[in-house]
Amino acid sequence: MRHEERIAQELSISPRQVTATVALLDEGATVPFISRYRKEVTGSLDDLQVAGVRDRIQQLRDLDTRREAILKSIKEQEKLTPELEKRINEAETMTALEDLYLPYKPKRKTKASVAKEKGLEPLAIKILDQGNFDTQTEASQFIDSEKGVESVEEALQGARDIIAETINEDAEARQKIRELFIKKGIISSKVLKSKEKEADAQKYKDYFEWDEPINKIPSHRLLAIRRGEKEGFLSMNISPEEEEAIDILERQFVKANSEASGHVKAAIKDCYKRLMSVSIETEVRMESKKKADEEAIVVFAENLKQLLMAAPLGQKAVMAIDPGFRTGCKVVCLDKQGKLLEFTAIYPNEPQKDLARAGETVKHLVEKHQIEAIAIGNGTASRETESFVKKLGLPASVIVAMVNESGASIYSASEVARDEFPDEDVTVRGSVSIGRRMMDPLAELVKIDAKSIGVGQYQHDVDQNALKKSLDDVVMACVNNVGVELNTASKQLLTYVSGLGPQIADNIVKFRNENGPFDSREALKKVPRLGDKAFEQAAGFLRIEGAKNPLDKSAVHPERYKTVEQMAKDAQASVRDLMTKAELRKQINLNQYVNDEVGLPTLKDIMDELDRPGRDPRDQFEAVQFQEGVNEITDLKQGMSLPGVVTNITKFGAFVDIGVHQDGLVHISHLSNSFVSDPTQVVKLGQKVTVKVLEVDVARKRISLSMKSDAPQVKRSEKKTHPKKQQEYKPKEEKVPDGDLQAKLAMLKGKFGK
Repeated sequence: MRHEERIAQELSISPRQVTATVALLDEGATVPFISRYRKEVTGSLDDLQVAGVRDRIQQLRDLDTRREAILKSIKEQEKLTPELEKRINEAETMTALEDLYLPYKPKRKTKASVAKEKGLEPLAIKILDQGNFDTQTEASQFIDSEKGVESVEEALQGARDIIAETINEDAEARQKIRELFIKKGIISSKVLKSKEKEADAQKYKDYFEWDEPINKIPSHRLLAIRRGEKEGFLSMNISPEEEEAIDILERQFVKANSEASGHVKAAIKDCYKRLMSVSIETEVRMESKKKADEEAIVVFAENLKQLLMAAPLGQKAVMAIDPGFRTGCKVVCLDKQGKLLEFTAIYPNEPQKDLARAGETVKHLVEKHQIEAIAIGNGTASRETESFVKKLGLPASVIVAMVNESGASIYSASEVARDEFPDEDVTVRGSVSIGRRMMDPLAELVKIDAKSIGVGQYQHDVDQNALKKSLDDVVMACVNNVGVELNTASKQLLTYVSGLGPQIADNIVKFRNENGPFDSREALKKVPRLGDKAFEQAAGFLRIEGAKNPLDKSAVHPERYKTVEQMAKDAQASVRDLMTKAELRKQINLNQYVNDEVGLPTLKDIMDELDRPGRDPRDQFEAVQFQEGVNEITDLKQGMSLPGVVTNITKFGAFVDIGVHQDGLVHISHLSNSFVSDPTQVVKLGQKVTVKVLEVDVARKRISLSMKSDAPQVKRSEKKTHPKKQQEYKPKEEKVPDGDLQAKLAMLKGKFGK
């Protein structure tokens, strides 16, 4: 089956759509550009489908590259038969390919290779045939002191070593044992006795003695056990029942009930214990890790998407406060474009508690810079600082809101921050980041490594290349979905615009600084190294407010300006009139403008843009208000109902900020009165929720919350703490069949939307 046909089958689209999409990708088109501006070519595939085609064609091409290398290697060994070549060409997975190549793969010295050097291979072949003969007599013919075979038993042992390796390299046998591991393997973890009493080991206490089927363990639990193993506190192994595995191999290789068959049985046991179980366990560990990584990355990507697409305050003058106690609160004032105007420090909290002077400073700065909103970081002393600001009697029009400051300290010490503010210290830079996050979360958060934002699940344990690729896709999708104001965007934001990248983004900023703001999209072509292809890919996602051509502030691509101009001409109006007068747009018959290059999908997109040019798809900004008087974890009581905001979503539940400097956990079983298999079905990052306090563990800084309307209080005596019993209370997780790309795509669509 051709690659295009296979991908089409897996994604439930037509081969023509796959072929067209692959051609665009090979020409250098990006996923956002293809899904937005090439709908006629692809048959209106969305960004997830385009990304699915991109990833799958790369996997299949990698498979082909490996196939060619294997065929070349076996051919050079002069061992390539027509039958073997056919099997290699028909192999559909990398695992199947490697199984076929294993007998021909160059090896280091093994027991079997040593036995072969001693001339024992003919004996091994005869024993494996299991004819009716005296094995002792047969083996005695291979005694040869010069070759190192001193006895009958040495000869028989060497033959068994060869048989064991032969069985281990049999593709069919490996697949059977692999399936047994996957279907019936048990993952077991145990604490290393020498580490059991160490304080750092206690976070893995639930896994000190844990057994669970490998095909049922959720991703977060597997990653937790693997981290415990990596840190040296736990040992972990995966295995099915040994007897069942050996029985499977015996059914395949034991052909008789002869004396030779006894040696084959002995070789099978040796093969399984010494070779096959070890290598297959390694494979299953890697595959289960890969699946756990994929699940964790999907959660991380969805959280990041929601965070980046959080409602922006917009262009308003903002005061940002990074709260603190002993070191005071760092205050910065920003203009409507996020430019730093002034900074200072105030000390309204303990131990100084200079309320009068701090209040005068804040009021003065609010009036001086005509501040419209105050952003307060949600770290140490945040609630106390918020309470202080709200009591100052500032104009009611001034918005006061808490802002998640995760990653602000990472930004403040970064090269990006040093470039922006070379003369300011890290505290000022961090405060600026807090303020800008309120104005536009997307524009500010792209400057920070996504792993530092604090919305992931075991993000440092998963495959870092796969994580980066996924997060880059999310950031690019969000940036291009919102669009970028060309004359104010940072280099970091421009980097994620379709077709640009770091170097061209840097060139744009330098050109802008040297020549002033761009007055048109066309002027982009003057930027060094920004050629026709980059312009084609990027132009539609860049906005220029106040440009002479009003289409330059819309998502209409320059390649379609002539179409809009023709529409305006036919309506006897200007393009600007067409964008501002709905009655003119209603008169347009789109079918009149369909041609070989432009179809109805693009024309409908153009009309949507003319209706609301440069629209922002994000929600309206809404400040979070926490419960007055509940500032610390010690203020919490069982049964309290409190307002909060969702800060992180995992497979096992959602974390909620309730204003006490420690997020609480709403376990998946407490997200709703109805059964929930996926937390993202119920909550979104940044969502305002009302929660009930179930339990507070001050010593461990753990808060258990519920969103159920009839949530009961949990008494310590009722808690289910034994890990093996906990399995009874874990909701069944959504499963996606291995290799079922369409099912995975459907699951992703449920998470990301179209």
